[in-house]
Amino acid sequence: MPSATAPPDVGRTGHVLDREGIVALVRELRARGRTVIGPTLRDGAIVLAELDSADALPYGWGVELEAGRYRVRRRDDSAAFAHSAGPQSWKNFLHPERVRQWTADRGPDGEMTVRPERREPASFAFLGVRPCDLRAIQIQDRVMIGDRHRDETYRERRTGAFIVVVECTEPGATCFCVSMGTGPAAQPGYDLALTEVVDEAGHRFLARAGTTEGEEVLARLPRRPADEATCTRARESVADAAGRMGRTMPAVNLQTLMAGTLEAERWDDVAARCLTCGNCTMACPTCFCTTTEDVTDLTGDHAERWRRWESCYDLDFTHLPGGSVRSSSRSRYRQWLTHKLGTWHDQFDSSGCVGCGRCVVWCPVGIDITEEAHALHREALDRRPGGRNRAT
Repeated sequence: MPSATAPPDVGRTGHVLDREGIVALVRELRARGRTVIGPTLRDGAIVLAELDSADALPYGWGVELEAGRYRVRRRDDSAAFAHSAGPQSWKNFLHPERVRQWTADRGPDGEMTVRPERREPASFAFLGVRPCDLRAIQIQDRVMIGDRHRDETYRERRTGAFIVVVECTEPGATCFCVSMGTGPAAQPGYDLALTEVVDEAGHRFLARAGTTEGEEVLARLPRRPADEATCTRARESVADAAGRMGRTMPAVNLQTLMAGTLEAERWDDVAARCLTCGNCTMACPTCFCTTTEDVTDLTGDHAERWRRWESCYDLDFTHLPGGSVRSSSRSRYRQWLTHKLGTWHDQFDSSGCVGCGRCVVWCPVGIDITEEAHALHREALDRRPGGRNRAT
């Protein structure tokens, strides 16, 4: 079971920024030619979008989360980052939902000209990345650019992206990052890390750099040396968040659990509830599957090929000449869960789950990945010789 404690440097080193420091941070990143992406309130949700200034951050807004339920709510303070994972993840910008790959045109002479899509170089700065989402980015790095088969769109967008992590001090009811070892404290991989503190002494951010560029950016911001009171409050807030997770995974080897329960009766239970809509894969910050889609105009003289996200819940995802390999909702849900928690280790040397809870929130029928893992664990225990009475 991963430790719930924060790294030893959390809340002990760094500088303090006030709200003007965050304004200056966005201004500095934009001045460096970066497109700054961060959270903002829009259409009844806290979403990720381009920020022209720090004024667009969702100051004073939080969220209420539960299985199949998401609501924004007014807070009684001015915190900008005291909200849990929203409907999007940073995958939306690094691994976009739809990407045009090429266009083809037939000229008057009947000759076809195919033009690969030209992509403008991206220079992102991600502000407000949660520690669980930082881990999700690192997992996608391994999938997309960590081996000989590389996704050029991802590589171009990911290369040089500036990451500002904000440590979690208020986990949601569906969060379980402690179980997955991904939060609430920031682990290495960021350029800057912030810990937001709002108390009787004011609204401020403990900031520390993780890279040379992070140090350069921090040096250009209005700041002051970290005081003991701010360091202590930041450290305690992160440690307190670790003890207030809304969900947990069973404290067992999940890879072994998934491999040993492929024929469990619980799969029938979840199949009776699952709509196979694929919402969980769309909201998941690590799911990466894609397909291609060709379109033409009415004349037939212009064609385009697009790559778009695909879901393993789609009946055609495993379609072969003889039909779909996974024709039942039972088999498709089992494939998703056992891959995410189990066979992902075989492919990429880690779990595919970071404990963000998005799949729980955005499931329209409230299926809970942690509840299913606990249920599979209980059934596995019951099936052992001398196991518990299954009627209890």
